[in-house]
Amino acid sequence: MAVTVGASRLGMGVLRRLPVEARPIVRPGTVPTGVVHLGLGAFHRAHQAVYTEAAVGAAGGDWGIVAVAPRSTALVEAIAAQDNLFSVSTLSADGSATRVVGALSGVRHAASDPDAVVALLADPAVRVVTLTVTEKAYQLDPVTGRLCPDQQLAADLAGGRPPSTVPGLLLRGLAARAAADAGPIALVSCDNLPSNGRRLRGMVDQAVGQALGVPAGLVDWVAGNVTCPGTMVDRIVPASTPETIEAVRRALGVTDLAAVAAEPYMQWVIEDDFPGGRPGWEHAGAVLTDDAGPWERLKLRTLNGVHSAVAYLGALAGRETIADALLIPHLTDVLRRLIAEDVAASFTPPDGVRVVDYGEQALGRFANPAIHHRTLQVAMDGSQKLPQRVLHTIADLRAAGRPARWGALVVAAWLRFALGYADDGRPLPFKDPLAGPIRAALDAGTQSPAGTVDAIFALRDVIPAEVAEDDEVRTEVITWLTALERHGVEATLAGAR
Repeated sequence: MAVTVGASRLGMGVLRRLPVEARPIVRPGTVPTGVVHLGLGAFHRAHQAVYTEAAVGAAGGDWGIVAVAPRSTALVEAIAAQDNLFSVSTLSADGSATRVVGALSGVRHAASDPDAVVALLADPAVRVVTLTVTEKAYQLDPVTGRLCPDQQLAADLAGGRPPSTVPGLLLRGLAARAAADAGPIALVSCDNLPSNGRRLRGMVDQAVGQALGVPAGLVDWVAGNVTCPGTMVDRIVPASTPETIEAVRRALGVTDLAAVAAEPYMQWVIEDDFPGGRPGWEHAGAVLTDDAGPWERLKLRTLNGVHSAVAYLGALAGRETIADALLIPHLTDVLRRLIAEDVAASFTPPDGVRVVDYGEQALGRFANPAIHHRTLQVAMDGSQKLPQRVLHTIADLRAAGRPARWGALVVAAWLRFALGYADDGRPLPFKDPLAGPIRAALDAGTQSPAGTVDAIFALRDVIPAEVAEDDEVRTEVITWLTALERHGVEATLAGAR
């Protein structure tokens, strides 16, 4: 990211020059480390770090965060040079507000110093590990939940070298923690996955069970000392750009090379299962619960599913941002029907929540003109996102004997997007972990809407059998895909009934 640094760099030395309301709640260096976070990305900085700083400010505790970047060194270097400070700008149609966050007590780079990360995980002072590493890093089959090690993870499981993968780091860290009798710990997935706590637990248990050279009794120690609370996380955080950094320079008069921007809304639902204690997140507005499942389904199906629908249809129609896409005639009407007729009928929401109201709130958030969330960014990795966002909705509707017409439209829009060109003929990038198999299936199939559906529905890594083998769903998807190919997005939406 090329940025001209024309102002003082953010750091401890400039805090007194900042407006009082922009200064951190917690001063770095004053709160000892109690949390390790794996995945030093924009979402963590705008979400868990913000919650944790507010919790420490309200309730105290030794809960400073050491954030670990698994691969890239750029953010580690930028934040370290800024005394572990960074800023979060909250953007709305009414303007923006920027505040420096002081939740981080340190940063590390796992690839260059994995032993330091293992030592952190074994430190008795660390009682919570949070993760935002994306689904790919878990290396689990999305259907069976089985661990599917790549070459690097296989080497980590074999031992004899420093770990290079997220499962490998956790494995070696827990082994070192058990050997040091360092006490219990909670591993907390904050990734946008269904049953993220259970998935993380499955990954850890399988890694521990398959690893060579670990201490005898590690399986039993993990079973008795490690919890994996489920969570639901929510905040729209677009990728940072040079404009993000320039806006902070104008607002604060300093340069922050780790700046992030986000919408005003944020939510964190957490299963309260922390054997070593935790920050007082409830004082920062988090919801502590016994079961995050209903909240997770609410968010994945209503907010994320609709977000994907807007992204695919918007990209096909040539709209650059989500907010721009919502201006497509008739799109919001179709999205409201998707929410009311498909999503709301597919599951039971948390007590006191109406799915239609939650969906209307989501549409308002998507329309925020200050959040330049690119349709192509949201459209990435569809094969990993669609199952929990859309396909599970379709499967549950069909199991109940109900149609899934609007969910079928979203699937058709994704298939049309995977073909690689917009309504005006311009090429569209298709970035997906399964891009190779998907492209191969499309090339080998019949070049028609029915051929496209049959080719992709045969990929069980993408489309579950109960959806792929449902003739009514197949027919609906073909009908929508035919309309999108013949008439484009705008005319298809105009004719939707």
